[in-house]
Amino acid sequence: MKKTILWALAFASFAVGTAALAAASTSGIGGTAATVTANLANIAKLITAASYVAGMAFAVGAIVKFKAHKDNPAQVPLGGPIVMLFVGAALIFIPSVYKVSGSTLFGSGGTVGGVSGVTSFGMKSQ
Repeated sequence: MKKTILWALAFASFAVGTAALAAASTSGIGGTAATVTANLANIAKLITAASYVAGMAFAVGAIVKFKAHKDNPAQVPLGGPIVMLFVGAALIFIPSVYKVSGSTLFGSGGTVGGVSGVTSFGMKSQ
């Protein structure tokens, strides 16, 4: 079983590496950087969505645990559902906290830094 998982991981990493090499060789370093930058935005969206889903799952789990505590208080301690409720609330509000703290620290009109004052070394047409 472990060998099968290791072989699957090796094949997946080989496939990803081959695709990245193909992308890098066809469009250069700038194209690769643009691809990585575009993918980071999608990864941020994935983390945000996962945070919302996990937060809702923890909140529903807390409600179920509260019901189990109500049915049998000796078997289910009250601390578990309370902790699950706070973790769920934290996961739901993490994307909002990141957005507000980013606006506070860097301002709302932030731009990506770049190089200025550089002229092209190409041949000039006369």
